[in-house]
Amino acid sequence: MGSCLSSESRSPHPGSPASSSRKRKSSKKRIGSRNSSFDYHKEELLHRIPGRMFLNGSSEVASLFSQQGNKGTNQDAMIVWENFGSRTDTVFCGVFDGHGPYGHMVAKRVRDALPLKLSTHWEVNIKSEDVLREISLNRGSSLYPEDASLISEESRVSIDIEDTEKHTEVFQTLKESFLKAYKVMDRELRSYTNIDCLCSGTTAVTLVKQGKDLVIGNIGDSRAVLCTRGDNDSLTAVQLTVDLKPNLPAEAERIRKCKGRVFSLHDEPDVARVWMPNSDSPGLAMARAFGDFCLKNFGVISVPEISYRRLSEKDEFIVLATDGIWDVLSNDEVVRIVASASSRSLAARSLVEVAVRAWKTTYPTSKVDDCAVVCLFLDSNSNNFSTASITKDNDKTVMGMSEGSNEMDVAPSPPALNRVGTVREGEEVSAGSKEEASEQEELLPKMGEEWSALEGVSRVNTVMTLPRFVPDKEEKKASGGSKSKKK
Repeated sequence: MGSCLSSESRSPHPGSPASSSRKRKSSKKRIGSRNSSFDYHKEELLHRIPGRMFLNGSSEVASLFSQQGNKGTNQDAMIVWENFGSRTDTVFCGVFDGHGPYGHMVAKRVRDALPLKLSTHWEVNIKSEDVLREISLNRGSSLYPEDASLISEESRVSIDIEDTEKHTEVFQTLKESFLKAYKVMDRELRSYTNIDCLCSGTTAVTLVKQGKDLVIGNIGDSRAVLCTRGDNDSLTAVQLTVDLKPNLPAEAERIRKCKGRVFSLHDEPDVARVWMPNSDSPGLAMARAFGDFCLKNFGVISVPEISYRRLSEKDEFIVLATDGIWDVLSNDEVVRIVASASSRSLAARSLVEVAVRAWKTTYPTSKVDDCAVVCLFLDSNSNNFSTASITKDNDKTVMGMSEGSNEMDVAPSPPALNRVGTVREGEEVSAGSKEEASEQEELLPKMGEEWSALEGVSRVNTVMTLPRFVPDKEEKKASGGSKSKKK
């Protein structure tokens, strides 16, 4: 859903990367067409897999809804995959927020390819661990047969330790699988001939829930929030991910060490952006993303931040959403809206509808952003929540979802950002930085077939300008007139 804001367009220098990439694309046009045909049939087979949902709809455990804003093509994508990896107790969920001229294509490609890569790496890791475990057990039984009589006596004492080790093992296996899958996914995007990812990319917030184990992988500023029951049975919103933006000290430090620049524009001092070393472009408003290869040498990475949570009976549901939701609604408001939906099947749609109304009332001069929401319900035995009306929260008025219903108490959200899979060990985000990251608002301009950078300009753009390459003297003379007109 993101896009770029470029007031000038210049022909690339004959020897520039953009020029060479165009020649490379033209020389492989036939190959690209064959790849497109192959990808189409591959997608058709993929979309027929039972339990895999990527369009607006619902199942017993999830509700999905995405709505295009009024800026052009919807650049958001989402997915819920039940029985993930042929495991009956496992589900994969994800939302993806594209940005740049080809952001919608990048988001959809990652939506389709990333879960397959994750499942493959997960299976490989499990098989490797099973082999090592079997070798270890065989060695143990042959070397220490006398210890067999002690197993039954010590089993009660060690059951808690074994359970904890099992959870740790699940997390470590999935963590390695997430890291490998994200790495391979980004590398594959670079090799595509039919999608230009130089200045286009996507966020990703993804999770795997296996039984009570929850593992989340996240890059960019899409967000995951858990609804749990607190004291007095009140609903509490727990933010599960950190918005990975350049305003976070650890992210800014990494970018600057790689010669990238981080600074804000005068008219938006609260929005930190990433810029190339010698060019005031592209001004990316996030520190991690798939694609965006013009900045990959300057500190923007696709390494996900991995976190783990052991779910409890008090946990109700999880909401994954793009920033079209979080820009206008707080975590508590989101939890309350989903919980007050008339049915679970309408939960995601209800949230998007409230967000769209909030856009129109809060920012009447801005264009409504694209929105994508996945609601994953953790107790599949119950079909409905207690109905509740939406009232004022944090000085924001949100329209109610049901009339004549009782108000539901929502407790303040506790800090629960368990950051595990960062780039460097010991990186931490200060409380002030976390607060700033959740308050920054990201809006994007229009994205259509003929991409026009000056249409749909709203408060904040994910990317400010496309990288420009130095033209030769003849191109400077030819572009001199057009430049003066635009000024």
